[in-house]
Amino acid sequence: MIADYSFIDLILNASLVVQFVMLILVLASVISWTMIFNKYVLLKHSKNNADIFEEKFWSSEDLSPLYNRITAGRYVSSGMEKIFEAGYKEFSRLQKQKNIDPEVILDGAQRSMRIAMNKEVDHLETNLSFLATVGSTSPYIGLFGTVWGIMNSFQALGTVQQATIAMVAPGISEALVATAMGLFAAIPAVIAYNRYSNDAERLINRYDNFLEEFAAILHRHAHS
Repeated sequence: MIADYSFIDLILNASLVVQFVMLILVLASVISWTMIFNKYVLLKHSKNNADIFEEKFWSSEDLSPLYNRITAGRYVSSGMEKIFEAGYKEFSRLQKQKNIDPEVILDGAQRSMRIAMNKEVDHLETNLSFLATVGSTSPYIGLFGTVWGIMNSFQALGTVQQATIAMVAPGISEALVATAMGLFAAIPAVIAYNRYSNDAERLINRYDNFLEEFAAILHRHAHS
């Protein structure tokens, strides 16, 4: 009679190597889901902030009050606000200098905005590489545990005179759990990576477009 193994029994009865593989996959899955949730909150917050700031920016006739409100705020600016703050601050600082070429002012403002944008891009793309790594390697880690478990099951057959499927079924079942756990860790990570990479790229394009539009506005101010 074949023993009835539950999912927990299969894990507990697995070899140490397979259990170690399962532990790695569980940890990878937990970390991935934490990053998935955090990245969802970050991207949603960044998109909402960009929508709100763009509305304020394009409805403002004078940019000085907008800059003063941002710098006087109790929160740390981010996204488009950070790009605007960096560009306007450098533009105002250079403009106060005497006998300075307008192009030098514009180059300094654009350079400051580009640096601020690069920092925001790094923030948006944080942990995406980890999700990509989990998505690409977890199936192979699980497959390693499966191969190891099946190998041990068949090696055990060498010590008996008559082999039956009932003798290797538990060991193979234990090994296949590793593959299932590998897929469980990989599939959400791959989906999240593809989704969040696309969302981050769209936000980065918005940042870049804003930078160019704001640079054009500063260009008009510098030559007026």
